[in-house]
Amino acid sequence: MKIKFLAASGIIAALYIAVTMLVAPFGFTEVQFRVSEIFNHLVAFNPRFAVGIIIGVFISNIFSPLGIYDLVFGVGHSIITLGLFILICKFVKNIWARLIINTLLFTCTMFIIAFELNLALELPFFWTWLTVAAGEFVVLAVGAPIMYILNKRLHFKEMIE
Repeated sequence: MKIKFLAASGIIAALYIAVTMLVAPFGFTEVQFRVSEIFNHLVAFNPRFAVGIIIGVFISNIFSPLGIYDLVFGVGHSIITLGLFILICKFVKNIWARLIINTLLFTCTMFIIAFELNLALELPFFWTWLTVAAGEFVVLAVGAPIMYILNKRLHFKEMIE
């Protein structure tokens, strides 16, 4: 692996962890506004960013009050959804379409987190799916134009090559 890739992945993981811990009370429960999920949009620009994001999710979830549940389901959710998104990106080249698809895909797959919260805290599945999906949607919908604008300046695609 190239040093640039390792460094960029480490920085993305560190940023994900820092932002997650900054808003920790709002990132681990029934109503989630995990602002660090905005980094999922980096994969729309370059699929190699997935490594740093998944590492960031894993380390952040070590500190989750849900313990092993969040390590299994939270990391699993990120791997599954980012994997699906990377496959979709092979067919979708428009960056705005990718950002919208990513937002909707992560929102829909929040059923995985709802299932986790149902198992761990006995929260009602469908209501919890609605609440965690709403939080994910807001974060990613607000984050899409932010990441688009940042890309104009930072050129994410080349950053990790």
